[in-house]
Amino acid sequence: MGNNGFSVAGLRRVRDVLARHVDSGRIPGVVALFSRGGETHVETLGTMRHDGGAPMRRDTIFRMASTSKPVSIAAAMVLLDECRLRLDDTVDEWLPELADRRVLTRLDAELDDTVPARRPITVRDVLTSTFGLGMDMTALGTPILNAIFERGLTPNLPVPVPEQDEWMRRLGELPLMHQPGEHWQYQISSDLVGVLVSRVTGRSFEDFLRERVFEPLGMKDTGFHVPADQIDRLPTLYAPDPASGEFLVWDEAKGGRWSEAPAFQGGGGGLVSTADDYHAYFRMLLNGGVHNGRRILSRAAVELMTTNRLTPEQQAARHALAVNNVHISFGQGQQGGWGFGMAVRTYRGDYAPIGQFGWDGGAGTSTYADPANQLTGILLTQVGYSVPSPARLMNDFWTTLYQALDD
Repeated sequence: MGNNGFSVAGLRRVRDVLARHVDSGRIPGVVALFSRGGETHVETLGTMRHDGGAPMRRDTIFRMASTSKPVSIAAAMVLLDECRLRLDDTVDEWLPELADRRVLTRLDAELDDTVPARRPITVRDVLTSTFGLGMDMTALGTPILNAIFERGLTPNLPVPVPEQDEWMRRLGELPLMHQPGEHWQYQISSDLVGVLVSRVTGRSFEDFLRERVFEPLGMKDTGFHVPADQIDRLPTLYAPDPASGEFLVWDEAKGGRWSEAPAFQGGGGGLVSTADDYHAYFRMLLNGGVHNGRRILSRAAVELMTTNRLTPEQQAARHALAVNNVHISFGQGQQGGWGFGMAVRTYRGDYAPIGQFGWDGGAGTSTYADPANQLTGILLTQVGYSVPSPARLMNDFWTTLYQALDD
């Protein structure tokens, strides 16, 4: 037995299961970092490209995709701690584009078929992803989702995301899909948080994150693009063809989407980072907001972020997607609750206990921490969710971490 409760046999199984995924040919390479108490283990397997190339390394830089959400939200928590934001203030002062909203009569209604919003949007609505607009994979093809895509309001589409004031202007042209505070919806809120932080501070989102979160935590490789002299550390990102399994390139490192500073600094999916940078952040959360004796966030802020903020009604749609559309989500998202910027387990549906918090990213990234076991796990690859293989890799990673606990 390890001195912090990982068994030797359990640790061997972690590596064997990761190796099985890489050896299958479906995952080119992976970096896994996990810790418990003072004990940290790192596994690096495979290569940076599907056809070989340099080996994966502990300091490989990954596109974090939606795993950006739990980290980027920390900037808003700093502002709450300093009383520069209040949860139940309306956002009109900072985001005037979202004042006087109209709301669709039905999700599939035409954009002019609306009623007035019952109340203004609040900071709380934005931080809990319930302000009224977002991604809904079960509503593809509706006029509102078509309009969101056509305006470049979400990343990973042919329409580029514009700089933040233009992004806000385009967002402000649209009605809400739901009344403020009524429904949890994905993605757009997380990008909106970054705009809110930028407007409140009068600085770029990245500058504020760097000064108040990244630098104090020693997260030297985390940002919204990879500098040219570090680009060799970024693997190719693939989105395999769902039918044939052929490895199609989604984003190359050199000349790719993360090779230069973006017009829009997206808290919902824009960050690049490393296993060690993310480890510092999640250990800080497990430690109640303190890193190496320095307070980054108040304990109260961390508790607010990492415990469920949603009623069953607010998250009914999310629950339905996870349970009734497993073929779309590949079984991800069955944690139950949601805090600020991250999932929070509110029922025990697999090996992880209630209270585990974190999130997964569509580029093949997964980061969670578990207060009950003082366990942190970070799994990084660059295979997109066009196929189930990255979701299965993540699922097996978490299963093997829990089977390795021995105390």
